[in-house]
Amino acid sequence: MQTIHSGPVSGIGASEHLAMLTGLGNVVATDMGGTSYDIGIVVDGGVKHYDFNPVIDRWLVSVPMVHLVTLGAGGGSIASYDRMYKTVKCGPESAGSDPGPACYDRGGMRPTVTDADLLLGYLDPANYAGGSIPLNPRRARAAIEDTLCDELDCSVIEAALLIREKVDDNMANGLFTELRARGYDPKDFTMLAYGGNGPLHCCGIAQNLNIDRILAPPLSSVFSAVGAGNMHQLHIHEQSLYMVLYDSNTRALFDDYDRFNAIVADLKERGTQDLLRQGVPPADIRHNLELDMRYGNQLVQTTAVIEKHAVDGPADVLAIISQFSADYGKRFGEGSQAPEAGIRINTIRIAAYVQHETVQFEDIKPVPESERKAPPPPAASRVCHFVGQDGPLETPVWSRADIGPGVQIEGPAIIASEVTTFLVNPGWSFVAAKQGASWFLRAKIPATTH
Repeated sequence: MQTIHSGPVSGIGASEHLAMLTGLGNVVATDMGGTSYDIGIVVDGGVKHYDFNPVIDRWLVSVPMVHLVTLGAGGGSIASYDRMYKTVKCGPESAGSDPGPACYDRGGMRPTVTDADLLLGYLDPANYAGGSIPLNPRRARAAIEDTLCDELDCSVIEAALLIREKVDDNMANGLFTELRARGYDPKDFTMLAYGGNGPLHCCGIAQNLNIDRILAPPLSSVFSAVGAGNMHQLHIHEQSLYMVLYDSNTRALFDDYDRFNAIVADLKERGTQDLLRQGVPPADIRHNLELDMRYGNQLVQTTAVIEKHAVDGPADVLAIISQFSADYGKRFGEGSQAPEAGIRINTIRIAAYVQHETVQFEDIKPVPESERKAPPPPAASRVCHFVGQDGPLETPVWSRADIGPGVQIEGPAIIASEVTTFLVNPGWSFVAAKQGASWFLRAKIPATTH
């Protein structure tokens, strides 16, 4: 069975499903676990990004997959001293789960992101992972002190803040590069923060990117598993070709309709037969038509999702061109289109699929301000340290189970659950939504830009 990157890709599938049901628009899926930070893009309108010849590390892989970017940044990422730049380096090496971070008290001797988060006050040593993993702050302190403090000539807390700042910057830079390289502006996206550490680091990442809306989806720590269970049976068939829709030299539109329709029909039939062999009733089979298109000889290729699966005349050709132009303008800015260079199709792709019963997310949009409620009294408070803040801050702590829909909590704050920790940085608000979803909304203040 081909399951390369199946977990992260399932998270992207779950993000697409949630965005479609709730009308979120453009979302960037970010999955921060113990060893990695996975980034995927889900664009309003159904446009997908694929890797048909993906490279993992430096190895070319022959298994096509949904496009994602993986960074070596997670809770178990090891922090070390970078002698070249005389600062902290985080990852890609990870402590894994065995022995794990030094604070796990299982023999790990090197400092990790989780050790820094613990010393900065974000984690409860007695109730981490629902109390199943007691944390040892003395081990975390010793690991950071022995590895970094002498080299950096700083205190343990200062070193922990540097670790936190470095790992958040690494993830923000990776996210910024991925979005900008594909023609998207980060501020046009809602960030989905999931995985065990996603809600713990999301504010620090987003505020570097001018993103002011973060959604920690329902079941955030197992959101990728929800996506795996929600995925439809699907087979993709495609044909690479050189098909000119508009010839800029002759100013002629494409008119070989039979050729286009025959290719689409053949790809549909292949996908249909795949599903029939799996026992799918013919009436349940659906198809999506995607065209990879470009202007002239540009290297940039844009995928357009086409509603009508046949071309019967000039009006249909113009409709395809119009869809491509609109999608291109959304990505690279209206007015950047270049039809004078010619327009061509590089790939015709058919996704044959069958829809199964899925988890249905309720309305999880932020509750209107007029309907928001004050929180109950906090269960406790802890002294926390935040990047960019002078000195420690007394930070109230709530249990997620005590926070009902519509409750708004101003940062700094910690909302703890058995499976993750929601850290609300200063300048951010936490708003509880339905079905366990949580929003982080940033105050309208100037943002740091990359």
